[in-house]
Amino acid sequence: MAKNLVIVESPAKVKTIKKFLGSNYEVIASMGHVRDLPRSQMGIDVENDFEPKYITIRGKGELLAKLRKAAKTANKVYLATDPDREGEAISWHLVAALKLEEKKMSRITFNEITKNAVKASLKNARGIDMNLVDAQQARRVLDRMVGYQISPLLWAKVKRGLSAGRVQSVALRIIADRENEIAAFIPQEYWSLDADFTVPGRKTPLTAHFYGTDKKMSLASRAEVDQILKELEGVSYEITDVKHSERQKKPPLPFTTSTLQQEASKALNFATAKTMRIAQQLYEGVDIKGEGTVGVITYLRTDSTRIAAEAAAAAADYIRENFGEAAIGENAGKNAAGSHAQDAHEAIRPTDIRRTPAMVKDSLTRDQFRLYQLIWKRFTASRMANAVYDTASVKIRGGKYMFTMSSSNLKSAGFMDVYMTEEDERFSGSRGAESLTKETALTLAGLKPEQHYTQPPAHYTEASLVRTLEELGIGRPSTYAPTITTIVARRYITKEQKNLYMTELGEVVNRIMCQEFPQIVDVHFTANMELLLDSVADGKIEWKTIVRNFYPDLKEAVDKAESELDRVKVADEESDVICENCGRRMVIKYGPHGKFLACPGFPECRNTKPFLEKIGVKCPECGGEIVLKRTKKGRRYFGCENNPECNFISWTKPSGKTCPKCGKYMIEKGPNLVCSDPNCGYREKTI
Repeated sequence: MAKNLVIVESPAKVKTIKKFLGSNYEVIASMGHVRDLPRSQMGIDVENDFEPKYITIRGKGELLAKLRKAAKTANKVYLATDPDREGEAISWHLVAALKLEEKKMSRITFNEITKNAVKASLKNARGIDMNLVDAQQARRVLDRMVGYQISPLLWAKVKRGLSAGRVQSVALRIIADRENEIAAFIPQEYWSLDADFTVPGRKTPLTAHFYGTDKKMSLASRAEVDQILKELEGVSYEITDVKHSERQKKPPLPFTTSTLQQEASKALNFATAKTMRIAQQLYEGVDIKGEGTVGVITYLRTDSTRIAAEAAAAAADYIRENFGEAAIGENAGKNAAGSHAQDAHEAIRPTDIRRTPAMVKDSLTRDQFRLYQLIWKRFTASRMANAVYDTASVKIRGGKYMFTMSSSNLKSAGFMDVYMTEEDERFSGSRGAESLTKETALTLAGLKPEQHYTQPPAHYTEASLVRTLEELGIGRPSTYAPTITTIVARRYITKEQKNLYMTELGEVVNRIMCQEFPQIVDVHFTANMELLLDSVADGKIEWKTIVRNFYPDLKEAVDKAESELDRVKVADEESDVICENCGRRMVIKYGPHGKFLACPGFPECRNTKPFLEKIGVKCPECGGEIVLKRTKKGRRYFGCENNPECNFISWTKPSGKTCPKCGKYMIEKGPNLVCSDPNCGYREKTI
């Protein structure tokens, strides 16, 4: 019989850790949490100082019996759940569920699943950190209160199956606010003016950009550009200033959870949930030829960029051997400066820098390899020297106006020998100005005026939403991916290409939340709540203090909404369309992709039709009715009822008015009506 029992969360870790510890240790997985709040009720005793009512999770009885039996015969029980608040709470629940004696139980954590790390954790065993447990309890109780108080209200007022969440509702509001910005955005005209110059000894012309006079000028109209072009007729051009300098670009920091999700989205086109799923596999252990099962990256849920001294030293040795002494960065052999003293986590990095992507490629799936390669390159680059550029900045005068051009030449690649972003590649591709001097003769080859329009803010992608949540302090590394997954699964938002769009259902839910629960969806309130939870983890605040202050306001808002909020009709509105099968008047129902028409005689009559919601505007192309439609994924647009005979489509609502300047149809942009032709530019206020 094994003398010691090690309990981990995931069965994927069992094989890896068992190999490291040998026959004296039995390793069993708890399969995540073993106790939780009941699903059938809120599970918080409000009258008894908000005491949580934990129960054994259904289906865990047989597993707990196995764990109890193993724990009873073991000399020592090591709780090796994940090294974060959630993992600490799981260990605490295991102590209660297994009735473990304190002297027999120890908590161990490791940031990477390697032989050295696992064995070292046994030497540094400790008790349960109740500050971390209480921080997790506070989050769980707050989330449960919001979900179980507000979700039934949404069921009653909108439709069953909806949900509200403390973090997900704020994320939904952030997306909704961006959509409103885009809808209200009015493009502004502006112009650029470039000058092409031929230079002796150079085959292709160099392009300089209009700057202004002694002060920078913006060009707002064709008339302004024409005036400048007139003044530039026949003038000579000369170089008045050439500045050569050196620019250094620092290497990127190693990945945190947020930056890994963002870069994997941009570079690999991975959704956040996919990134976390594959990273979990790499952390828990994969079979590497010649090594067996081993975890190849460190823990994947972290907001730290700290690197362990041992890993930093190993990185410096590797870089020295493969790239030379000069390629080693200033901090390559030591810890990252300014790291939090109590920070237990590291950045996400390979567990062994010498385990290069090429060495493990045949042992990993395609997606595992691509993500591992990204993590390995980013970490290696983070320990390397700066990239150094020779830059040149040139000023060219023509009459009273100034043109400028600049270029850069990569002098020393540094970290870019390993890792380059799209921005790095673009910057490195700017060449030409470095060869110019004040004496260089310039001949004007042509002036190129070009019209542009300002662009609206970009739709959120998963990557940019994660970045925004992190910048605003909303949620923590473990919550980003689940938050996005939830609001997509609830069909509050839809994803097309990489962009996130609000659905009609999402608009309804967000409107109710903003109207009835402004504090819950307030960005600053939610961010402050995260800071309070951090204070609980640091032992500075008692967790029930937060709950005691939070609950009364929530309860008051729920009671007020229940009595005052009208039911939102997103289904079963009667239409004027007659069912051709049975003669009943069809009703409007709400499905996964929006509204549709259905016969009220269901199940006897199962007739359904697309719902064409007329907006009271005639099609500018054929005179038919414009109707509100939805894409298959739920994104709203406006089209002609005579489609496919008429192919009119607009992502912005047509107004029914024609432009008095050019005769094209006008569209609604917030409080403005704007001509649909951006080259016209006509607009007028509606209020």
